[in-house]
Amino acid sequence: MTHATETVRVAIPRPLHALFDYSVPDALAGPVVGARVIVPFGRQRLTAICVGQNPTDVHPRLKPISAVLDSENAFGNELYELALWLAEYYHHPLGEVLGTILPVAARREAKFIIHHPETWQRTEKPADITRAPKQQALIDYIEAEGGVLEAAQLRAAGFTRTIIRAVAGKGLIVATEPAPALEQLATTQPVLNSEQTQVVAALIQHLDGFAPSLLDGITGSGKTEIYLRLIERVRAQGRQVLVLVPEIALTPQTVARFRDRFGVAEVLHSNLTDNQRLQTWLKCKRGDIGILIGTRSAILTPFANLGLIVVDEEHDSSFKQTDGLRYSARDVAVKRAQNLNIPLLLGSATPSLESLLNAHNGRYRHLKLTKRAGGAELPSFHLLDIRGHRLTDGLSAPLQQIIGKHLKAGSQVLVFLNRRGYAPSYLCPQCGWRATCPLCDMPMTLHKTPAALICHHCARREFPPSVCTACGKPSPIAIGIGTQRAAEGLSLLFPDMPLYRIDRDTTRSQRRMEEQFMAIRQGHPAILVGTQMLAKGHHFPNVTLVAVLNADGGFCSADFRAPERIAQLIIQVAGRAGRAERPGEVWIQTYQPENPLLLSLITQGYESFAFSELASRKRAGLPPYRPMAMLRAESRDTALPMAFLSDIRSALSGEFEVLGPAPAPIQRINDRNRFQLLMLADDRRMLHRGLHRLQEKIASEKPLPTNLRYSLDVDPYDTF
Repeated sequence: MTHATETVRVAIPRPLHALFDYSVPDALAGPVVGARVIVPFGRQRLTAICVGQNPTDVHPRLKPISAVLDSENAFGNELYELALWLAEYYHHPLGEVLGTILPVAARREAKFIIHHPETWQRTEKPADITRAPKQQALIDYIEAEGGVLEAAQLRAAGFTRTIIRAVAGKGLIVATEPAPALEQLATTQPVLNSEQTQVVAALIQHLDGFAPSLLDGITGSGKTEIYLRLIERVRAQGRQVLVLVPEIALTPQTVARFRDRFGVAEVLHSNLTDNQRLQTWLKCKRGDIGILIGTRSAILTPFANLGLIVVDEEHDSSFKQTDGLRYSARDVAVKRAQNLNIPLLLGSATPSLESLLNAHNGRYRHLKLTKRAGGAELPSFHLLDIRGHRLTDGLSAPLQQIIGKHLKAGSQVLVFLNRRGYAPSYLCPQCGWRATCPLCDMPMTLHKTPAALICHHCARREFPPSVCTACGKPSPIAIGIGTQRAAEGLSLLFPDMPLYRIDRDTTRSQRRMEEQFMAIRQGHPAILVGTQMLAKGHHFPNVTLVAVLNADGGFCSADFRAPERIAQLIIQVAGRAGRAERPGEVWIQTYQPENPLLLSLITQGYESFAFSELASRKRAGLPPYRPMAMLRAESRDTALPMAFLSDIRSALSGEFEVLGPAPAPIQRINDRNRFQLLMLADDRRMLHRGLHRLQEKIASEKPLPTNLRYSLDVDPYDTF
């Protein structure tokens, strides 16, 4: 082996900014950039990624790599280049970026082999097995089903592996690769209204080249049909399509809609097994999958010939990763579409302020749908002043009557409350003791079935005490309302009515979640109680009433993004009402009926509200007008993160407006004290220049204490 291939530089999938050099034994072929290699790292054996060949500044004594797993770039050139950009933009270690992109199985040395289900094909050899009736029956069955069948189908039909092997041994069937599922466009399609027709025509004009578009369509306006028409054109060109959705809960109905139209579509989300995710990843890379529907991480999938990216509900916070590589899938989609020179379609009924500003400034084309598809009317909004009212399980008497009226008319009712559990507080009415998490200093949420006090920050569980742990008096009480309590109260008020509760506690199983949604879509009178999982993209034709139990919190929060979030939630959940023939109503319980933000939202609509919020952000010098980054530090020792951040702040001058260091909104989680430093700059170039200097400052420090952890979040979503 020549000197040029004697050494390699690798990135380790760990939160380490350093790269590491290894020698290549003579017995191994030198890996190409992007290939996975096995290296000794301390006492561990790790899968690393080759990022350089034959560096000139190597140490004279190097450990040898143990194995080379790939003969080519495992990511493909385009995705590898995107990884380099991710590491640069988010100021994140390259090894961890590459590790995030790789499926878990690929980080565990799995070979890049596409596994096909065992499939058998009938040969042309004449069959003379009348004396073996079971074998003859198998031959007849395969021929009747088209000549090719998977072994699983044969076994389901009653043919044992022994029979299959016996027939194969006689040369009458042969193992083969299954034929790829063929796309077949549905023969009937919905008729587009005039707005939809104009939007489709505008989008089709820009299928070649980078063309970001914001599809701003009210709830029920037929945005998905627009996606389908555009995808049809892209697939006709033989190019692949990626559709991002924010929640796993949306995936089944989206996939069903796409399969009804195209006959085939594949999925990628966290409920798949490691092997399933790897197989989907590899099939996309080879070009076997034409349409991929996935959640956030699907944006990091390799494609052979990607021709379109669609981001549905582009405003949704689920597209932002909140640990490790803190990327925004929506923003990465923009960058990837730009790199590939392909169109990008962002869709929402409540666009993010960032996307609205980009559209307003001409960076995105702004396409609007202002009418509901099929002629359905938008719901009417009503505020319910609950000052002075006594609430029963979160429901005022007037709201109870309104719910009863809609149920009596044969409709479904959706009750929205963005807080799971039975009650957010469990306290003693005698001495004021409150159940708090000893690791987080936050109230523990009472859950009733099964009975438990659960910390929603660190997942600690305790059994609810029947007597106060402070004064010994009996019967602590539940204060506040969660979805469990609201559902219990509604069951008592309407005992004969089916009730479906949709939140993270009831939908941990994908199968259970799909069963509930299928039952709801039957359309029978029912009550739906849930969190924001119910607010996103679902089509429930028989819902005529949406009741929002508490909208005040978001408008009173210290977080500058809170009004935008609560406004989006209210409009999104309101959009579940009146989507068919019968008109819908939205009733919002509030202690502040005169709140100008709430009044603006329901009287003038989301767009007016959003541009008012943009004006407020501009006056305050906040995103999206100025880029932001957040440096967080945490330790069990309160003094350490404060000292670390204070030292960093002293080195930051010129590029940034710096706020802090200050305690995080929830200072202690899982017995670790959290502090943060907020940085704002006048433009992105200035921000990144300052962040590079910040990283250099941290790297030049003496080794940090082992119990101090820090993270850098560019374009943070949670700030205050």
